Amino acid sequence: MDQSQIASLLNSSELIPIPEGLKLSYGTAGFRGDAKLLESTVYRVGILSALRSLKLGSATIGLMITASHNQVSDNGIKVSDPSGGMLSQEWEPFADQIANASSPGELVSLIREFVEKEEIAIGEEKKKKGAEVWLGRDTRPSGESLLRAAEIGVSSVLGSVAIDMGILTTPQLHWMVRAKNKGLGATENDYFENLSTSFKCLIDLIPNNKVEISKLLVDGANGVGGQKIEEMRGSLSNLDLEIRNTGREGGVLNEGVGADFVQKEKVVPLGFGLSDVGVRCASFDGDADRLVYFYIPSVSSGNKVELLDGDKILSLFALFIKEQLNTLGDGDGGKEGKKSRLGVVQTAYANGASTDYLKQLGLDVAFAKTGVKHLHEKAAEFDIGIYFEANGHGTVLFSESYITWLVAKQKELTQGSEEHKAVSRLVAVSNLINQAVGDALSGLLLVEVILQHMGWSVEKWNELYEDLPSRQIKVEVPDRTAVVTTSEETEALKPLGIQDGINAEIEKYTRGRAFIRPSGTEDVVRVYAEASTQEDADSLANSVAQLVKSFLG
Repeated sequence: MDQSQIASLLNSSELIPIPEGLKLSYGTAGFRGDAKLLESTVYRVGILSALRSLKLGSATIGLMITASHNQVSDNGIKVSDPSGGMLSQEWEPFADQIANASSPGELVSLIREFVEKEEIAIGEEKKKKGAEVWLGRDTRPSGESLLRAAEIGVSSVLGSVAIDMGILTTPQLHWMVRAKNKGLGATENDYFENLSTSFKCLIDLIPNNKVEISKLLVDGANGVGGQKIEEMRGSLSNLDLEIRNTGREGGVLNEGVGADFVQKEKVVPLGFGLSDVGVRCASFDGDADRLVYFYIPSVSSGNKVELLDGDKILSLFALFIKEQLNTLGDGDGGKEGKKSRLGVVQTAYANGASTDYLKQLGLDVAFAKTGVKHLHEKAAEFDIGIYFEANGHGTVLFSESYITWLVAKQKELTQGSEEHKAVSRLVAVSNLINQAVGDALSGLLLVEVILQHMGWSVEKWNELYEDLPSRQIKVEVPDRTAVVTTSEETEALKPLGIQDGINAEIEKYTRGRAFIRPSGTEDVVRVYAEASTQEDADSLANSVAQLVKSFLG
């Protein structure tokens, strides 16, 4: 790293000092916190993103400024790798180090050390194309000033270019970065065109195509997602959409609205009421990477809703995809006569009833550590991998080799045959669903087309299985690191003996299940329990919480 590069970094970092006492950690959601305190963090992640681009041969990197479902006064920043996926976990410690560096001198020292270790050509050493970073932001008022900080960070790495892509959903930016690095059309219009074309293809393949289209109400969380689906509604002729909480009606982002609120509280969001009884409803979160469905079952329900969460969405997707594979001969792979590997990935927090249902379908159910990056990684091991968290974040991954096989098969089969239609549906799903990250817009379109394909109401979909009652408890402990779990977090390895105690409690309840896991951010241990009745689930959770206190108190 030459003197001109060092001077550039020192000069820019002196313009944006770190607030005293600020301590942040890069997680699944990137960095998040009070927007007033994040300018230095966003600036430094701008530097990191430019270095990441240089390390990967000047591939385009994405930077999204958002705090997703957090309150409007918060903001955050996360990095999209060239694949459209999350920042490589190997770079997360470096992100933590530079975000928390207390002075310009320490910051530059850390960068210099990292650049040498990673052998990144920078400054005068970089003779070819520099870094390229695409910046997106949601609708938060703080987004614009934080965008400027990111631009300063990127441009302080000499030869690097930051491109403002405007106000976007998080999934849009990830999709666009992935498309750009694959050499495909990567504008917002390309994204909309891809969704509408794939959706129309799937609609055209519905058997008999005589489905009565019922109204869908969409809760946009007063964020960017409501605005974006409004922009593309004209190209969605087979949807009767009514969009509420777009943010233009004066509502506050994520306040009493949105997927996170509906999923946690199981009540109607603001802007919905008893006049909507029986109507199919969907909620996005603030940056539109989460999706849940709900409906008000009756006038006597008050503000309570029937929730169709990420587990129900996963089950619907799995059922539809398996149906297409069955039409192809139970997923006969063709080349070597092998069956296609369709797998679903859940976390320990997935409701046990959903797991039982998926296993009854004959599906391969795998478990991953809590956090989207772990689910995504596991799902990528299958030809078709479906993952969802109960909170509504998830997607469907198709391996590149499997897509290639499907496209070739599509050409071989007789047009109009059931096998050809099944392959065509799978190809269209691979185009419609966002394979970079969970995407409320593309997820909603896939749900809608499957419901039309099946001829199902939202109530019929909800009958796939009935969730087991559950309870979650947080137990404060002196040291959360004393709890060590298996990689799937379903069993505790330490403290020794605690799992035996948990198993003994589970045995007391019909359909009992419970586990503990340490929080990633605070000194608490999280307890999850479920059983055949709410009373039993509560009792089991309390018993396990007492065990945690006795072992760690």
